[in-house]
Amino acid sequence: MSLDRESAWKLLCEWTDGQSLRRHARAVEVTMRAAALKYGPGPEAVERWGITGMLHDADYEKWPEEHPKRIVAWLEQEGHADMAYAISAHSVHWGIPHNSPLDRALLACDELTGFLVACCYVRPDGITSLNPKSVRKKLKDKKFAAGVDREEVRLGAEQLGVELSDHIAFLIEALLPFGAELGIKGNTPA
Repeated sequence: MSLDRESAWKLLCEWTDGQSLRRHARAVEVTMRAAALKYGPGPEAVERWGITGMLHDADYEKWPEEHPKRIVAWLEQEGHADMAYAISAHSVHWGIPHNSPLDRALLACDELTGFLVACCYVRPDGITSLNPKSVRKKLKDKKFAAGVDREEVRLGAEQLGVELSDHIAFLIEALLPFGAELGIKGNTPA
């Protein structure tokens, strides 16, 4: 069965009331769409990878103790085993191997995308002047965005086979056109 973006967004909104988590879902969708082109099979995967990114935390708000079991079960029931598996593996702490490019990309994009958004929030010009050097400096500050697992950020880039600074630059570039929509553009003039 096919799953389109509109249906996925509707499910996300049914399961997630909070704007912050919806914004995170959208940001990870954006970075996963770009990742499909860079790390994945190409244009034919953009929609699936984007939807996977969008839905990776869909069950977290309502059922945090079951996360990600609800969304994984739903995707499996709907015939999307690859998406379900990637979501089941999107934290290294769950011990599920990252077998496919989709699995590795979701691991590499999720935590770091959230961290980049946090970096944007403390900069007057948001994402417009964000660069890998400043992000790496913030990564060293364990008190900043303390909930972000730095080891997972490192392992994500490692599993993709890219330098962390290059992956940071790639994600910044992917997010930049969506700065206003994601609330990370800052106070710079249009």
